[in-house]
Amino acid sequence: MLPDLLLEPLVRAALVEDLGPMGDATCRAVIPPGLRYQARLNARGAGVASGLRLAQIAFRLVDPGLQITALVQDGEAIAKGQTLMEISGSAASILMGERVALNFAGRMCGIASLTARFVAETAGTKARITCTRKTTPGLRMVEKEAVRHGGGSNHRYGLSDAILIKDNHIAAAGGVRPVLQAACAARSHMMRIEIEVDRLDQLAEVLDHGGADVVLLDNMDTPTLIAAVQMAQGAVVLEASGNMALPRIAEVAATGVDFISVGALTHSAPVLDLGLDF
Repeated sequence: MLPDLLLEPLVRAALVEDLGPMGDATCRAVIPPGLRYQARLNARGAGVASGLRLAQIAFRLVDPGLQITALVQDGEAIAKGQTLMEISGSAASILMGERVALNFAGRMCGIASLTARFVAETAGTKARITCTRKTTPGLRMVEKEAVRHGGGSNHRYGLSDAILIKDNHIAAAGGVRPVLQAACAARSHMMRIEIEVDRLDQLAEVLDHGGADVVLLDNMDTPTLIAAVQMAQGAVVLEASGNMALPRIAEVAATGVDFISVGALTHSAPVLDLGLDF
């Protein structure tokens, strides 16, 4: 679980953006001072909860005096119509935090819910669904947490986490062998190496050279993935990637790959509809 220390700056920046230099003009105009209300954060669709801690932080930053009761925890399945959170206190404060809270929670619930659908397609196999770096700028940390809430796993967080050699790196370095030699010479004992291949002859070259911990099998059809698994014989971790749409996941998982990376988890997840009702 990510600590509030990391989450608060994201939420604070969103609140500053929304409130602007003058605060909430509507509440100032129409909400009587001292008016108190109770609001409920309700799910208008089924899915998996995520981002609810972000929503709590939003309300708390606006007004530490608000009473917030979480009825669901991030990572739990939620039903349509279920109340996820109750907030009571200043009506103006609740309304000022509403949009930022809903934006974060709806976005993260959407990612967690889509991830859970992908994970369900891998049942009975060893394959794990993992995300990519195709995240919203500035929100990678919480979007990757939402993937975990949905039952998925995380790929590297950024360029500094691991050595991931892709096709352009191979081209620039002069081929599979030279790029692996350079990577092995440069890495620390704590850093893993992954290399992308899109043909079986490239995979054979990687296996013959050694040095790679993970091989990314990019845009391969199912028979080629099966052949790749047979070639590797467990010598390296295998990750299938490229156009991994939901209807194909069960078939890919059945090939015996270890991971299936899906950019859509974060770049194309629909927001789960949530509402705040007084």
